[in-house]
Amino acid sequence: MCGRYSFAVVDELIEERFGVRVRTAIYKARYNCAPGQDLAVISNHTPEELSFFHWGLIPSWARDKSIGYQLINARSETITEKPSYKNAFRSRRCLVPATGFFEWKKDRDKDPYRILMKDETPFAMAGIWDQWTTADGEIIHSFSILTTSPNAVMNDIHERMPVILSRADEKRWLSPLPESELIDLLKPYPAEKMKAYKISKLVNSPKNDSAEILIPVS
Repeated sequence: MCGRYSFAVVDELIEERFGVRVRTAIYKARYNCAPGQDLAVISNHTPEELSFFHWGLIPSWARDKSIGYQLINARSETITEKPSYKNAFRSRRCLVPATGFFEWKKDRDKDPYRILMKDETPFAMAGIWDQWTTADGEIIHSFSILTTSPNAVMNDIHERMPVILSRADEKRWLSPLPESELIDLLKPYPAEKMKAYKISKLVNSPKNDSAEILIPVS
């Protein structure tokens, strides 16, 4: 799964890397992105700008907003079958930009790891989004991150990892491709382009949202 990640990049680099407008009054570097927060995405409906959606998908038919905490991730293997995800997969997709993500090793100590690109450049995770209207008429846009089986970097840490798209596939993910071609994009990212290292348990609390949590520990 992917339950925490970072997206800490200067505005100019976001615009250069992803080709989007950044509203500087809204964007700020986030080192410990957590479910329930409003976070940066690039949606297929407004691909020219950085939007801010609630992390935790709230389907349009949901009765309560709290369902979003159960839908922070969507398994790519069943994306076309699950009622919560299949319609969004077909027509409401997004990129979730990141500079790294965190996972806790499944052992006695549950040590957290930071996983990122070898060259430490930003990347995009595949996401889906939906629109939900409250009883008061407020519109909430929310998203979920797709997951897949682990690559060699992740294999010793966790049995799932987010779907990371190659730069060449990012625009394809946002375009109206046939379902079969979209499914072909949902695969583990090449391990030789990634790295991972252990970090401190400061990351365990979303309140710790600073570069300090990225420091390697022995």
